[in-house]
Amino acid sequence: MRPSTKDDKAQMLLATGVVLMMSLLSMAIFAIKLAGMSVPHDVASDAVIQTTQDVETVLPGLVEARAEVWYDNGVSALESVTQAMDSSHEDLLHHGEISGIEVKLINVTIVDLGSNEIQVDAELGVSDSDAMLMKPIQFIIELQS
Repeated sequence: MRPSTKDDKAQMLLATGVVLMMSLLSMAIFAIKLAGMSVPHDVASDAVIQTTQDVETVLPGLVEARAEVWYDNGVSALESVTQAMDSSHEDLLHHGEISGIEVKLINVTIVDLGSNEIQVDAELGVSDSDAMLMKPIQFIIELQS
């Protein structure tokens, strides 16, 4: 048997290679981030405006349909609309997480006008990485007995 000699040259070479690889990886990640910074924003994108219009168009009918279900099951008109608005808002938040456009309803006020008519006032906030739009919305839900 030959006597074992400890040679650190191979370990040092391996360590140098690992450091070099980490350095190159770090530079590659930095270069990718830098390349993304030069991409201009799409000023022609109308996602915020289109989403705002879509929500304004669909929300009253959605809330009314959901409120009718609650109301038909014995819940008061005011509470039915409140539950319908809450669930609709949760769905809008979830949709925003998926699509990359944040949709929020803030300062929601629900007023019973009598005769099963409920007025809903809110501020609709829609934003993405480039733009933000706040718009007041108002609609009346009339629940049928």
